[in-house]
Amino acid sequence: MPQTERMFWRRIDHPGHEVVELRQQPDGWRLHGIAVFADGAQYSALEYDIICDARWRTTSTTVTSLLGVDSHTVELVRLPTGEWLVDGAPRADLRGCYDIDLGFSPSTNLLPIRRLSLDVGDEAAVRAAWVRFPELTVEVLEQAYRRTADSLYHYESAGGKFFRDLVVNRVGFVLEYPGIWTAGMPPDQAPD
Repeated sequence: MPQTERMFWRRIDHPGHEVVELRQQPDGWRLHGIAVFADGAQYSALEYDIICDARWRTTSTTVTSLLGVDSHTVELVRLPTGEWLVDGAPRADLRGCYDIDLGFSPSTNLLPIRRLSLDVGDEAAVRAAWVRFPELTVEVLEQAYRRTADSLYHYESAGGKFFRDLVVNRVGFVLEYPGIWTAGMPPDQAPD
């Protein structure tokens, strides 16, 4: 029976939430999510669909955003040769990226965590195709993950200028992204 996991996060820094479903497929994994949050004076809604192969390497991603009255979609494909296409155009600068990183979501930290399968004390450098928000532009983001305990990873990007200690669950989903996201519904919205 295929494995399915779901997560719900709420923003800490401003109003918003996200829900995601991870579903095992015959040849890999599918991550599908929706995020809604305040971005300044207006609200943003984003829907994404990420397909990974059996080794957790991203093969395709589609992100659609609704920001105010504007809608925009970006599509990324990683070919078997390792080359990337963004909206159908080749992007040589993304070669060597195995992961997608959605700049608005904690869900995509799962991808390198699962792909790398680090032992406690191990660390690895990661090159990710980073989808920036709100522009939905794509660039390379150099990252590092160090597993410091069974359920704790030290994450860095931007040459160490940005860092967080991420608490994860048994699947690899982030439970606590300090200062930005926390897992679970607000107490007043939790089902009885």
